[in-house]
Amino acid sequence: MNRSMILNRNCACIVVAALGWVSAVEAQQSVPATPSATPHSAVLLWANGAPGSEGKTAPELVTDAGEGEHRVSSINAPSIAPYLVRNAKTPTAAVIIAPGGGHQFLSIEMEGYDVAKYLAGHGVAAFVLKYRLAREKGSTYTVEGDELNDMQRAIRLVRANAAEWNVDPDRVGVMGFSAGGELAVLAATRFHTPAGLSRDVVDRESDKPAFEALMYPGGLTAPAPVPAGAANAAGAPFSGPGGLESIPPVTLKPELLANMGKMAPAFMLCGADDRPAIGQALPQLFVAMKRAGVSAELHEYAGVGHGFGLRFSQKGPVAEWPALFVDWLDTKGFLRK
Repeated sequence: MNRSMILNRNCACIVVAALGWVSAVEAQQSVPATPSATPHSAVLLWANGAPGSEGKTAPELVTDAGEGEHRVSSINAPSIAPYLVRNAKTPTAAVIIAPGGGHQFLSIEMEGYDVAKYLAGHGVAAFVLKYRLAREKGSTYTVEGDELNDMQRAIRLVRANAAEWNVDPDRVGVMGFSAGGELAVLAATRFHTPAGLSRDVVDRESDKPAFEALMYPGGLTAPAPVPAGAANAAGAPFSGPGGLESIPPVTLKPELLANMGKMAPAFMLCGADDRPAIGQALPQLFVAMKRAGVSAELHEYAGVGHGFGLRFSQKGPVAEWPALFVDWLDTKGFLRK
């Protein structure tokens, strides 16, 4: 079977390789945050302030989520933290990583920094995106406005600095987890080529991703009533009478289907026990992409729910997903020019 058509529910376990050392980029502009939650200096997306954030000066808030994890919120100065490939002799592929958190906070380690460390140690430059949050209390931002603007600006910024960061501008993709996955889907279907926004030289670059990695993404379906006692906000599986067989089918957003043919090659994964809006919708997206002639690979893991991210203590088949992603990049030709 062609690798781009794999639907894998029970992958063989692969030991995730140890992290390689990665180099840091000196900050052009820095964003205040707790040092333990910011291992690499951040680069502001807009040196003179993000459009829509005028007058907002509240600093970022970093909270301890336990077990070495942190959550970042109150983001008014969106940025990227670069993790570059050490001693790369030629320009590398790059990926913008958007952590999840329900558009209320960012799960910055397991869906951000730890993923970036792994990828940079395996030949892929990574840039962890801190985007503005549309659903935290009191927010005036929107998902399809400010958050998407941050993702698209990050793509253009990496391309504008491709020579300095030793990145191939033709191999810049996006990766998003949960709410960040929603941004990755939006970026894959609502890009500008070239951007043509003419604010500065960065906006002269295209923000079309070369590929997208959709990690249990939200926002694939229209809102629908949830049966009482079914799935909770954290994505626990349905447990009513009849089990999963009693769950009604979900429908992809019509606008997503309308723009399906625009999407670049996609790597997708989720847990089979995730809520239907992800666990059912992502396989439907895979099928729709294949029907539209778009290359896609899907991995759905049995016995796994929502928000597993990358934890180096993970066991079983789900622990192999970072290696599978790098293997997919290699198969699709993104690891080499």
